[in-house]
Amino acid sequence: MLADSAPINLTNHFLIAMPGLSDELFGRSVVFLCEHSERGALGLVINKPSDIVLSRLFEKVDLALGRKDLESQPVFQGGPVQTERGFVLHDAIEGVEGESVYASTLSIPGGLEMTTSRDVLEAMSSGSGPRRVFVSLGYASWGQGQLESEITENSWLTVEADPSVIFDAPVEQRYERAMALLGLQPWMLSPDAGHA
Repeated sequence: MLADSAPINLTNHFLIAMPGLSDELFGRSVVFLCEHSERGALGLVINKPSDIVLSRLFEKVDLALGRKDLESQPVFQGGPVQTERGFVLHDAIEGVEGESVYASTLSIPGGLEMTTSRDVLEAMSSGSGPRRVFVSLGYASWGQGQLESEITENSWLTVEADPSVIFDAPVEQRYERAMALLGLQPWMLSPDAGHA
């Protein structure tokens, strides 16, 4: 990144993998960026389900899932970092004085929150909790300037996130739906970067 260029903030944006990105986890992936600053970026891959469903995950953490609507929802591979740790992306729930009701929550501009504390799972266990949830094991991260460099190298497209892609779109359609936010379809893009 050029020293005189203005910093970009892609918090609450999707990163959409370009066709030339052939990495096993990141190929054809859509990443929701929860945080992006001059220090780096943190996001969750939203279209790579694991072979575990939420009811099974709750069994593994000794909780009963009190939400029939979530039992068969897949747990996602959020990224290659801390793959044993759970991350819950959900609609914002405000408690007293505008604070989150959960112990360890990152508020994301645009109305979503990402919670890593067990209390959100306990709320879901009791049949309450956020209405819309996305649960992943692991997350994706980039160091200072790394994401900007990858974007410059034509690895990612970026677009402001649409929560309906995360919570409502069928998993197999999330890549195409994210592309459609840019007015594109995957076949329109060459897997080769063009540098003049």
